[in-house]
Amino acid sequence: MRAHPVTDSFSPRWCMGGGVFLVAVALSACSTPRPAPEAPARDAAIASMVPRAPAASAPTSGVRPVLAPSMPATSSATAPAVTPPAVTPSSVTPSAKASGAASADSNALPYSAAVAARFSEPKVSYRTPAFTANRATFTSNAELQALMLALVQDAVPATSQPRVSLLALGTSQKGTPLQALLFTREPDLKPVTTAAAVPISMRPTVLLVAQQHGDEPAGSEALIVLAQELALGRLQGLTERINVIVLPRANPDGAAARQRVTASGIDANRDHLLLKTPEAQAQAQLMRDYRPAVVVDAHEYTVVGRYLEKFGAVQRFDALVQYAMAANVQPFITKAAEEWFRRPLIASLTEQGLTSEWYYTTSTDLSDKKISMGGTQPDTGRNVNGLKNAVSILIETRGVGIGKLHLARRVHTHVTAMTSVLQSAAERAADLLKVRNYVDRDVSAQACLGDTAVDVAPTLSEYALTMLDPVSGADKSVNVEWASSLTLRNLKSRARPCGYWLAADQQDAVMRLRGLGVSVVQLPNRVVMQGENYRETARELGTREDVRGSIADGGSVAKVQVELVGAVIEAPAGSYYVPLDQPLANLVIAAMEPDTQNSYLSHGIVSSVNAQARVLARPDVKTVALP
Repeated sequence: MRAHPVTDSFSPRWCMGGGVFLVAVALSACSTPRPAPEAPARDAAIASMVPRAPAASAPTSGVRPVLAPSMPATSSATAPAVTPPAVTPSSVTPSAKASGAASADSNALPYSAAVAARFSEPKVSYRTPAFTANRATFTSNAELQALMLALVQDAVPATSQPRVSLLALGTSQKGTPLQALLFTREPDLKPVTTAAAVPISMRPTVLLVAQQHGDEPAGSEALIVLAQELALGRLQGLTERINVIVLPRANPDGAAARQRVTASGIDANRDHLLLKTPEAQAQAQLMRDYRPAVVVDAHEYTVVGRYLEKFGAVQRFDALVQYAMAANVQPFITKAAEEWFRRPLIASLTEQGLTSEWYYTTSTDLSDKKISMGGTQPDTGRNVNGLKNAVSILIETRGVGIGKLHLARRVHTHVTAMTSVLQSAAERAADLLKVRNYVDRDVSAQACLGDTAVDVAPTLSEYALTMLDPVSGADKSVNVEWASSLTLRNLKSRARPCGYWLAADQQDAVMRLRGLGVSVVQLPNRVVMQGENYRETARELGTREDVRGSIADGGSVAKVQVELVGAVIEAPAGSYYVPLDQPLANLVIAAMEPDTQNSYLSHGIVSSVNAQARVLARPDVKTVALP
């Protein structure tokens, strides 16, 4: 039996040059814990904003987990000291700690009381509307909007507080406002207005997103906690080194209906390349306007359901964690995600007595016993944001299918993990800017050179996965076929072009590319370009699949096969050129190579293979990107 690998070391492509040397040095530091300072008194302002927790839960002593031990920064500046929470022991007896109250009756549990006892209440209390006494529901959309508005402070205070701004991102499919909060010390921080690879801030930005799936509420409750802490509590000091954007509910329609997908039935977390939904477009706007260096996507995973049916076991871990693992994610981004963020995050969870594992899932087909790490397709927020050169981290807690059971522990897990990410980003602020600058330049410089992966797949192995016996609650080792995304198999690769040509009538594709932040040029005159045409050799209709099975995306996709034919491309005036000498080049490849299940051709965004082509030499024309 081969154990599942852990990336204790990573070997990126090393290059010569002073800038690269600095990046290499920055990424070479080791993680070291540091002692936590003593906690000061709680800021009373937060207490007036949300209802108190029920008396039967832990005393309302604050909402703060112990901050994660982080790796030391190599830059001369150091992060401001952040005080950890005051932790007050819970007055709830061990037998009642399993759940949030109602679960003392084992008949109300989705598993035995012995399993529930494995998940005791955290020694902190949380004060969001969902924790109001005797409440059966989570924080509503209206309550969330009111809480966000109460935190807004657009003028920079004279005190140590950051400026808090409300970012309007449009509305959901049913008309609910899509809103985020920006926490910054910069009075003039505004959205970037061009696609140029220039920093918009001297501080890196961290984007925290929750509840893309409406039936996964704990992340949203956790971001209410963190937003209060950033505005009024003990995380304020971090904004001296970083900007933070909090999008606490990315799918409000799904949250209101307690369903995974959006109102149209599309999975918002599989829409980050196609941008069919306003929910995905809102996140693309934040990525485009503020270019966060770090993105955290908070989810919850199925606890019983198909796992109990397939393996006769219950999910064990408090948190499942993974970062971007897709074709062409730049190696330094992977290395920073692992060494600067995942490892301190796991240490922080462990310090709080919380368990963790790499993220994994299984299909809805009960005969399929394979366990897969998160998918390798360029469609999820995790992978698309990685292709946008951000450190992109997925955190999932055990929540789907169990209602409010263990809610405090689930929220505590998210708060602990995301606090660790914020702390690591603050400590590595200068290094994050260096790495991002280098990666943007490196990706741009790859145009016209070497090969590029078009389609990849995980590597199959075996793994002894720890789960729980549904009756005794004891650890249960289950030997599974494991599809690991830590090592990707290259299924298809091609010479990396200089860019792509699109016909003049492909405005839909152009609009979506620009929505992702891609620079697109409209040709002012007829241009002759050296390139390759696609010749379609086969086509069939099918479904877009992920590791869970078919994705609910509103219809079938065209699965095509192509061959490349060398050609002289006569590009008329008004047609488009999408250059690859730009930071988002790897995202462009994911959209434009037609013979993958996520391509724009497969989804009818590009009308036919004749409407696009690969350009193998930079066009000899003065080009100006679309404004």
